[in-house]
Amino acid sequence: MPQPVPELAPLTPGGRRVLDAASRLFYERGIHAVGVDTIAEAAGVTKKTLYDRFGSKEALVVAYLQHRDARWRERVAQQLALVPEPGIERVLAIFDAAISWSDANSPKGCSAINARAEIADGTDDHPVFPEVSRQKLWLLGVFEELCTEAGLPDPHASAQAMMLLYEGAIVTVGMTTFAEPFVVARRWAAALLAQA
Repeated sequence: MPQPVPELAPLTPGGRRVLDAASRLFYERGIHAVGVDTIAEAAGVTKKTLYDRFGSKEALVVAYLQHRDARWRERVAQQLALVPEPGIERVLAIFDAAISWSDANSPKGCSAINARAEIADGTDDHPVFPEVSRQKLWLLGVFEELCTEAGLPDPHASAQAMMLLYEGAIVTVGMTTFAEPFVVARRWAAALLAQA
């Protein structure tokens, strides 16, 4: 069962500008490399506005991850709507969503994985960690739900295999190890699911 997702609070126009600027800068340059002064300047607001809307840089990072994830979940829902009948093709629709998403939205790989790697400073109480975990558990839950609907004999194991292929592909996108990793992952996912 997919993990519950947080309800996103409405944003003021200033808050939206801050989040848009932070999202672009965090993804392009990295979280540690971007300070609140840079974000406020790029958003055309004061640091006071940034802190009034988000409270802290850490909370802004979590908002950035949540809003990117919301856009990704919308893309997944759109792709699943194109394949309404349960079956292997519906499971593979997640890879189709990733193929159409990654070039425009994730040329440097997964924002959640990147954030988790960047903040790996030995403390597990950073607010990014539960958000990243929630996002990954949500996708694993979607895979398991789709594998169950498809009637696969071991939907849990199949979902784990799909998740490994998906995660390997998104990391490969960011590393540019080879071209079209999601196409390759989809091909192997189809082969594995057909054998299941």
